[in-house]
Amino acid sequence: MSHLDIHAYLAEFEDIPGTRVFTAARARQGYHLNQFAMSLMKPENRERFKADERGYLDEWAISEEAKQAVLARDYNALLDIGGNIYFLSKLFSTDGIAFAQAVSTMTDMSWPEYRQMMLDGGRSPEGVRSIREGR
Repeated sequence: MSHLDIHAYLAEFEDIPGTRVFTAARARQGYHLNQFAMSLMKPENRERFKADERGYLDEWAISEEAKQAVLARDYNALLDIGGNIYFLSKLFSTDGIAFAQAVSTMTDMSWPEYRQMMLDGGRSPEGVRSIREGR
């Protein structure tokens, strides 16, 4: 596969509705954001963050956009700018929120609706499968 072919291949990942594939480009973009999230594994860092979220975020080399998304708990924005869901789960945990409950905020459903949908077997595979093609 040539160098140009790999870029076309990776671009296809952006055509999946409602999904952000964690590619190498996203990993590079979100490196410091994800390091921040992983820092929350240590109790002393969680306490420092909870005491002064903005102050703690300012210690990290992350963009203002990322800082604002963390403060707003805008997980979709964080995924768009390179956040990894498994690293971001440290933020959910710091907030005392279950993984599934945090994920429900990334949908157009309430937590009870999302929970029931998942208990019923998840989203239907029917519907839009390509953003570009609208099918």
